[in-house]
Amino acid sequence: MRAGGRSLSLTEWVVLAVAAEGITHGFDIARELDEGGDLGRIWTVKRPLVYRAIDSLASAGLVSAVGVEEGDRGPQRRLLQVTPVGRRAVTRWLSEPVAHVRDVRTELLLKLALLHRAQKSPTTLLRRQREVLGPTVDGLRNHLDSAEGFDAVLARWRMESAEAVQRFLDSL
Repeated sequence: MRAGGRSLSLTEWVVLAVAAEGITHGFDIARELDEGGDLGRIWTVKRPLVYRAIDSLASAGLVSAVGVEEGDRGPQRRLLQVTPVGRRAVTRWLSEPVAHVRDVRTELLLKLALLHRAQKSPTTLLRRQREVLGPTVDGLRNHLDSAEGFDAVLARWRMESAEAVQRFLDSL
């Protein structure tokens, strides 16, 4: 998905979504994405990558600096606020289903966690996700019937993974 005139990486989307929760700074965002953080238990991002994402988002006009805050033990921290363009972009991103089964483990779980943090219903996202993955499962079933050798093993793995995702979505 595009925002600010370019495609954003998953790190940039997640940093933007966390920043959209309220005025914050890079250290707090990095703490959320650290392995001990609320979002880091889903997907971990190292602090330098968080700051790189913030700089990129600022260059794209999706976040802006709104002041500074004294650090407890370090330098001043630049306070960030999501711009109106950034807020619209993250709202759209949070409602978009992931394109591939392999993206459920990271991107979809992150979206569900971010929606939960914002106290927003995931119902529309889940419905749209089922619609996107339905044809994928049907295509995998058709391929499974004709696959041979290792292709059959790979097709079975993909089919089982896709059906597990469908069960997961249905359970929510």
